[in-house]
Amino acid sequence: MLYATAVTLLYKFTGWAIFTLPWEPISVIGIAVAFYLGFKNNSSYDRTWEARKAWGGIVNDSRTFATGILSLIDKGSHGDLEARKKRIIYRHLAWAIALKRLLRDTRKSWEHKYGPKDLFFVPQYAKIMEDGVAKELAPYLAADELECFIKVKNIPVQILKKQTEELAALKEEGLISDYKQVWFHQLIGNFYDNQGTCERIKNFPLPRQYASVALWMNYFFCALIPFGLLDIFEASNELWVWMTIPFSGLIIWIFFLMERIGDYSENPFESAYNDIPISAITRSIEIDLREMLKDENIPEPYPVENGFLM
Repeated sequence: MLYATAVTLLYKFTGWAIFTLPWEPISVIGIAVAFYLGFKNNSSYDRTWEARKAWGGIVNDSRTFATGILSLIDKGSHGDLEARKKRIIYRHLAWAIALKRLLRDTRKSWEHKYGPKDLFFVPQYAKIMEDGVAKELAPYLAADELECFIKVKNIPVQILKKQTEELAALKEEGLISDYKQVWFHQLIGNFYDNQGTCERIKNFPLPRQYASVALWMNYFFCALIPFGLLDIFEASNELWVWMTIPFSGLIIWIFFLMERIGDYSENPFESAYNDIPISAITRSIEIDLREMLKDENIPEPYPVENGFLM
């Protein structure tokens, strides 16, 4: 609005024809920019939707895995089997939490930076981020396992490796059959696949030639809009020249809104306002699996804070 006002005032006070440009060539540029923004937004939405599908798979496979652990391990005189089942399921919950924390890590230069201090719109989640990953994992891992896992770079991968070793031990002790071991390994493979999908989206950005060029094309097109509208409104009526200001503001706002939507959809694991709510999804997995275990003091779902769910 301010930019359009400046251009309009300069035209009114100087009367220079240089401040009016034919709208036809500007509209051609606008069509090209709109197509480019549409492609960028479609590509960004694909990344967000793929991320959401991966976490949907994690939810479903987590429930299946926990049900199998509780139902398909043979009973026998092998010590406290129920405690062992609980340890395996708790370790899986630690995997989901560790994956969430890995994806929330703001280590990439192309992402928008969201540290705990920037999450003022979700204060409860900001406090959890400040407390660190070790505190969040501690309720679900034995002290020796936590100490071992916290030293590695990719905690979720190592947790799944430990789960695989646990399944092998169950097979050696005769608590699961060959078929059941293979079935559990398929679920572990699904967890690896979905984690790999999320890491690919996290670690490989939308190519810069699409992400950045669209922004600069948008700047160039929007800079021309007041000049083209002056030409249109000046030809209609002298008083209509002032309509250049609101219409320029509206058109520029629409194009920049389209660009911003695509920009903030590129990376769905940033802790930004409209990202995939993987914290809430992880908490739902915690609740479901702990209810299967008939635990006490089950955590509540994350609340919606200031209209946002992380």
